[in-house]
Amino acid sequence: MRILVVEDDRRLAELLRRGLVAEGFAVEVAHDGRTGLHLAAEDAYDVIVLDVMLPGLNGYRVCARLREAGVWTPVLMLTAKDGEYDEAEGLDTGADDYVTKPFSYVALVARLRALVRRGRPARPALIRVGDLQIDPATRCCRRGTADLQLTAREFAVLEYLARRDGEVVAKAEILAHVWDEAFQGDVNIVEVHVSSLRRKIDAPFGRRSIQTVRGVGYRLAADVPGR
Repeated sequence: MRILVVEDDRRLAELLRRGLVAEGFAVEVAHDGRTGLHLAAEDAYDVIVLDVMLPGLNGYRVCARLREAGVWTPVLMLTAKDGEYDEAEGLDTGADDYVTKPFSYVALVARLRALVRRGRPARPALIRVGDLQIDPATRCCRRGTADLQLTAREFAVLEYLARRDGEVVAKAEILAHVWDEAFQGDVNIVEVHVSSLRRKIDAPFGRRSIQTVRGVGYRLAADVPGR
């Protein structure tokens, strides 16, 4: 079993390498993000141990770029950051597990073996609505061959509508799913984001894919020509 360790603390990286070799793993080490990204993209590993605070390219970006490139090797993030938002960011960029420093070496090895047993995950399915392509894993969206630049909230609204392809979705449902039920702001925030989406995914392409159903909500439909 091959492991790539991407860790800029050379002492810790060497300790991990020696310990994992003693456990029966074949181990390669990189000390910066760009080298780690290159190795992970070019070679086949069973699991990657990836530090967050790396020179050149941080661990979040390394993981995100691997997922964007279709590399789905299991990633265990290793970091001194222990906030819940840091953990959420790591998992949202495509990591499979998250361990904070200082850590138990025995527990780390157990987590690595669990990831290896689980194996390489299948690439999450794209959502397609006509020529609109939505990738929940990389948070990317395309219309035909054109890349669309959406904010995180715009993407969340579009993804929710796409998962309900063809159905009429009430504004209250979108608000509860994309924001939350405790949201105390103006409910017209949904209309604001829908209008913004229309300017980005429909208007430049002569489409009307996001339709308003008066008194009910919105529907995402495939390839409806604009007026």
